Amino acid sequence: MLSTGDDPYAAPQGPGDAFHDAGLEPAENQTQSDHASDAVCEVSPRTILEAMLFVGSPTNEPLTSGQVASLMRGVRPAEIDQLVVSLNQSYQDQGCPYEIISEGAGYRLALRTEFQRVRDRFYGKARQARLSQAAIEVLSLVAYSQPLSADDVKLSRGTSSGAILNQLVRRELLQLDRSDPDFRRGRYRTTPRFLQLFGLQSLDELPRSDDAATSESSGTAI
Repeated sequence: MLSTGDDPYAAPQGPGDAFHDAGLEPAENQTQSDHASDAVCEVSPRTILEAMLFVGSPTNEPLTSGQVASLMRGVRPAEIDQLVVSLNQSYQDQGCPYEIISEGAGYRLALRTEFQRVRDRFYGKARQARLSQAAIEVLSLVAYSQPLSADDVKLSRGTSSGAILNQLVRRELLQLDRSDPDFRRGRYRTTPRFLQLFGLQSLDELPRSDDAATSESSGTAI
């Protein structure tokens, strides 16, 4: 079912080919107990999508339809969107405590709002903190003019901003990119979490008014 497998919508070429390719024995060769346990979940694009969302991405970013579809042969991104709708309807019908949410340009499996207190009991409620006006100013500078070095930020603000930049990196709103050899100390860029917190799918959706950006940012808890 993954990128090296067969088309999920193509019929098997022979009676036992699909089982053989997957390293499994046909149902008639299995014991009754093995058959009962293996028949519980069908391997299909729908269940593979569910498994991917359950595992999540290595960087904890939402999974886009394109990313998921690229790992399954014969499946298009538009079909992933349809499968998400189908899974959510199934979760709702079964009264599941979780759902698939749209986050930025992708999807994530998350607890429903009414069950989030269960997570808080396990991990403790996340402490909210609000950005200072100086932090909002630095974050806005980087967001609209990235990538920027610490010297660039200092030149724009007229004061050293190293401590604020470090704070924004710790909060995962900025990241330090050291890939450019001309900037050995690195330059700052916004992160996917920045987009997530401000409800943006891409930097192209940033407000073009500095006043609007400041107004929205000042009310955002992180």
